[in-house]
Amino acid sequence: MKVDVILGLQWGDEGKGKIVDVFTPRYNIIARFQGGPNAGHTIEFQGKKFVLHTIPSGIFHPATQNVIGNGVIIDPLILYRELDELREAGMNPEENLMVSRRAHLILPSHRLLDAALEALKGAAKIGSTLKGIGPAYTDKYGRNGIRVGNILEADFSVRYHQLKESHLGMIKNLGFDTSLCLFDKLSFEAYEEQWLEAVKRMKTLNIIDSEIFINKSLDEGRSVLAEGAQGTMLDVDFGSYPYVTSSNTISAGVCSGLGIAPQRIGNVFGIFKAYCTRVGSGPFPTELHDKDGEKMRRQGNEFGSTTGRPRRCGWLDLPALKYAIMLNGVNKLIMMKADVLNEFPVIKICTNYQLEKTVMDAYPFESGNGNFKMVYRKMKGWKESLAQCSSIQDIPTGLAAYIKFIENSVGLPIDIVSIGPDRLQTLQR
Repeated sequence: MKVDVILGLQWGDEGKGKIVDVFTPRYNIIARFQGGPNAGHTIEFQGKKFVLHTIPSGIFHPATQNVIGNGVIIDPLILYRELDELREAGMNPEENLMVSRRAHLILPSHRLLDAALEALKGAAKIGSTLKGIGPAYTDKYGRNGIRVGNILEADFSVRYHQLKESHLGMIKNLGFDTSLCLFDKLSFEAYEEQWLEAVKRMKTLNIIDSEIFINKSLDEGRSVLAEGAQGTMLDVDFGSYPYVTSSNTISAGVCSGLGIAPQRIGNVFGIFKAYCTRVGSGPFPTELHDKDGEKMRRQGNEFGSTTGRPRRCGWLDLPALKYAIMLNGVNKLIMMKADVLNEFPVIKICTNYQLEKTVMDAYPFESGNGNFKMVYRKMKGWKESLAQCSSIQDIPTGLAAYIKFIENSVGLPIDIVSIGPDRLQTLQR
């Protein structure tokens, strides 16, 4: 068996959670392979809405096992808040959740350090979610991190306090006033107290050697879907650096994030919106600063599920989409939020970038250069609701033409079109 992968092809927020939830009945195991609570995967069904930050999106299917892989970083308090919300909704999430003992922990002082470093940047800030992601990954690669398996060891408290004091020393040297920093309306001390209690509770979870479990499961013929967080254009190596996340969001990250060999990667499902959005700072070539951008934001309810910040909105960027498809080896495309464009009489698609007299269809290293101009193709909108569409044959001719143009441009078919937030509003071709 091979591991199928589902990941975002833009700047995150593409709707990965919904599609993982729709796909889960096909798989025995759903496994998160990178990122942390900076993710916000939204799932809606039966009139209920859930936002997951750390737990894999297959958790709503009791027959499927869900694994938080070694490439994920975990804030125990945020994890337990998610678990408690699921229990309040009548579920028993601990029964089908496993956590890698090699996954790293986000300490309260990581969050404090994150806030201090972001404040230091001033106008050049990257738009961090302030969840401690960057500092936690920095400690991981600096070989100072604390992993889930360490909470079961006798010296955990000593290791925790040593790392915490190291962070506090760095923060003091930055001249950051920690009394001004609140997390979820809690002081640092109050957050830390709840965090340490969550660590105690975490010891009762099914903590496993996830790389061994996943490889053994594949050998036994069990199916696995790897769930990515954020999006390709936020990849630390290939995204719009330095306005990126701190992990590899592309399919190559599955190998290191779950401990599987490259030849065990199967289908790669790439998800993109029918338009583009971005949260935080950084280059966004097709961004709209007009009434069309505001209409997209309003129609698509484009506010960050993790931060609540309004998302920047713009037309679909084909050079960036083709770049993401290439990096990930995508062979299955899924288009989300087609319904958000229902009311647009004219829809634009960026087909090329132009710098002076040079026209290019590849995503350039200098994408943040303000001298670039976007070359757009205009298409007639469909100007009608998609609410009554129960199959792909029901979609308006304008939407069919839009899909066909994208397929011809990127050289891949679009297998699934989402026309609303509910799991039932998903048209499969």
